[in-house]
Amino acid sequence: MTRILTPMRRLTRLALLAPMLAGSALLATEAMTPAAHAALANGTTAPDFTLDGALGGKPLKFSLKDALKKGPVVLYFFPAAFTSGCTLEAHAFAEAIPTFQKLGATVVGVTAGNVDRVAEFSKDECRSAFPVLADPGAKVAGLYDSQKTQGSFALSSRTSFVITPEGKIILSYTSTDPETHVQKTLEAVQVWRVAQPAREGQ
Repeated sequence: MTRILTPMRRLTRLALLAPMLAGSALLATEAMTPAAHAALANGTTAPDFTLDGALGGKPLKFSLKDALKKGPVVLYFFPAAFTSGCTLEAHAFAEAIPTFQKLGATVVGVTAGNVDRVAEFSKDECRSAFPVLADPGAKVAGLYDSQKTQGSFALSSRTSFVITPEGKIILSYTSTDPETHVQKTLEAVQVWRVAQPAREGQ
């Protein structure tokens, strides 16, 4: 026997279901939306770290402190190896490496996503031009306030930093557009480099 709902009963049932439906919608939205964050600002001292990674498919251990002894460091965090945006960004950085090297800068990528494929990514998509580091759990990204969540997973946001040999951040740039990061970091390194003779003469 089919039960017929009167208009009043329909309204009553909808009123009871509304809070449940709203809660479900909110949970779904939160699962899809990255947590809000603000990366470390310009002028901040960059947190030191050491991570395992790869260059050209070969394993290495990277120390920020040691890298800064050679010159400025371009540190860029990206969400996950072999995703479309991260692959575009890797290609763009690889193409610009000769220019960064002329300016004495070291480029290094860090990811918390697909960390088991970092070696492969460093060879295939980064074209063996610069090291890529694995950051399980986005712990180093967290030090730089560049961590986001996707469901129950902690990932690094698409954020780039330029760090001077003194350990100061002179560029903190967050954007979902992967191809702007090379331009922004390169400009910051160029400005820093131009200012060096004046500083050395003081």
